[in-house]
Amino acid sequence: MNAQEIQRLLDEPACAHNQSAKSGCAKGKPGATQGGCAFDGAQIALLPIADAAHIVHGPIGCAGSSWDARGTRSSGPTLYRTGMTTDLSNIDVVMGRGEERLFFSVKEAIEKYQPAAVFIYSTCVTALQGDDLGAVAKAASERWGVPVVPVDCAGFYGGKNFGNRIAGDVLCRHVIGGREPEPVPASAQRPGVTVHDINLIGEYNIVGEFWQVAPLFDELGLRILCTLSGDARFREVQWMHRAEVNMVVCSKAMLNVARQLHEQYATPYFEGSFYGIADTSSALRGFARLLDDPALTARTEALIAREEAQTRAELARWAERLTGKRALIFSGGVKSWSIISALQDLGITVVASGTEKSTEEDRARIRELMGEETRMIDDNDQAALMATCRDYGADILIAGGRYLQAALKSGIPFLDINHERDFGYAGYSGIVELARQLAHAISSPIWPQIHRPAPWRCH
Repeated sequence: MNAQEIQRLLDEPACAHNQSAKSGCAKGKPGATQGGCAFDGAQIALLPIADAAHIVHGPIGCAGSSWDARGTRSSGPTLYRTGMTTDLSNIDVVMGRGEERLFFSVKEAIEKYQPAAVFIYSTCVTALQGDDLGAVAKAASERWGVPVVPVDCAGFYGGKNFGNRIAGDVLCRHVIGGREPEPVPASAQRPGVTVHDINLIGEYNIVGEFWQVAPLFDELGLRILCTLSGDARFREVQWMHRAEVNMVVCSKAMLNVARQLHEQYATPYFEGSFYGIADTSSALRGFARLLDDPALTARTEALIAREEAQTRAELARWAERLTGKRALIFSGGVKSWSIISALQDLGITVVASGTEKSTEEDRARIRELMGEETRMIDDNDQAALMATCRDYGADILIAGGRYLQAALKSGIPFLDINHERDFGYAGYSGIVELARQLAHAISSPIWPQIHRPAPWRCH
């Protein structure tokens, strides 16, 4: 990828921050990808396409450090959970055997697993030595009749968000538009209900949490053509262009997909979240508004009224233990603001939010929810984060698993919110689960014990 291509992706026309900047998003700097490089971002965006083979072209370390990095779930194929790499050695690099090894790796993957498609990812080493992924992909696809998609995503191109954007651009150029969707089966048709086709962009089905939301769409008569890319199949990505409305779920990282579908196929889109009562209801109303179907609007309002009443009734049992508590969120992207909305639904005050991987739009949403003077934390230093929790009187730290031990050693209740977690928090049932886990974490009987003076110091 040359400098012009990188700049094209950095300058996203649909991004309000890009419009206010002279040259788009800032370019990545060497050594500034601690939170994930472009390769990492591209792979985790595409890896949930469950029936495809994903081959990392580079040294074993790149595959070992990135495989299964996002805890997505599949309702069918599990090929995406098989780590594949060309495992380049020093000799391969010196002798210029990179393209040859990649070609035969694709051959092995196709013959052994019969995938629906093969994605091949460049890394820093193979990009520096100039391996032509496009030529290999074309030759392999013609040889075996299976789509082979080149993903030029060397880590030094930028950070994780930029890698997400590369992945979206690759899908728009090589995959989307390659197939027509199947007709709505007779079993899914209901009298008086018009079925509308939609896409969800940036929904990764972390720990299977989208399955908590999917029944709502079925009830409303909304057929999800593709969730990009949680629990997705390659053919579903190919027919994304036939959706009537797109929803961008995960921040702005794959906004370029929605924007290009809008430009090429006139598909309207909006941004939303499924975390919290208010955001889930707003997302459902967003589809009804853009589809402009009075019957759908009526069904949506009836469903929202029922679900909100039921959810608030279930949350009442946790209200006494959560109302007035103070939380510090250290996450990035969509969770940096969407979890704030969910916690506000529970009566919890958010004292600060992390923005390490957040876009300018994410920060704007945080300020909208918490006020202009809100504290936003970019530094991921653990000791400083624990000190901030104490300074702000936080009753719980909500962050990724790598902060678990530091929080527990500091005597601060902790809840894992990142992709390694064991519980899904999306949708109406998800907010109830979130309340349950927060209450258990904050009210654990261990905290009074560890904060009590040691017996030998009581006299």
